[in-house]
Amino acid sequence: IVINVDPAQIGAGLQTAADAGIPVVGMDAGSDPLVAANITSNGYAMAAETAVYVANRIGGQGNVVMFVFDPFPPVQIRGVIADAVFGNFPDITVLDRVTPDVSDGGIADSRAKMATANLASRLAPGSISAVWAAWDQPALGALQAIEAAGRQGEGIVITGIDANPQAREAIAAGGNFEASVAQDFNGIGATTADTVKRLLDGEELRQKVIYVPTELVTSANVA
Repeated sequence: IVINVDPAQIGAGLQTAADAGIPVVGMDAGSDPLVAANITSNGYAMAAETAVYVANRIGGQGNVVMFVFDPFPPVQIRGVIADAVFGNFPDITVLDRVTPDVSDGGIADSRAKMATANLASRLAPGSISAVWAAWDQPALGALQAIEAAGRQGEGIVITGIDANPQAREAIAAGGNFEASVAQDFNGIGATTADTVKRLLDGEELRQKVIYVPTELVTSANVA
């Protein structure tokens, strides 16, 4: 059985499969003792890559607004890693850790919170150096807020994660949204199929979480 949902939501089904001796493989799903393997992208690595990008772009100093979402474990770990990266730079200050309403994906509420909680109270150019977002929608919302406030010329660096079509378009435009990370969903699917074959062949998997490589997307390679 291959799942693409949070294992915590289907505990009874996982137990039924285990009792029947049927292996369950997660495809970007999350880890669970009853899941033989979860094939996914490395959220720790993706967050580190974008957070380091931000730190380097602002020269290791400045004020950063973070958009996080701790209730969802795969996104929560991204925020933890970004916190660690920024905490290692004495001259970087995290101004705000914003948790947006994600009922629409997060764009609208991220735009509102960026405008009211951050831009409105920090009017001086340079008072916000960067926006780090744990996924693309908040980054896009922050971009909209910055452009609506006419502050796109201040050099505020924005990064996201997932490299969705809107994010790629924004990066290609050469504005404030500078980087995201592309997950290899075809690779996740192919590796999942390979993992299923290994299980059916009787192999005992030592690695319960199998990471598929990702790629940092910037204006240099967005095309």
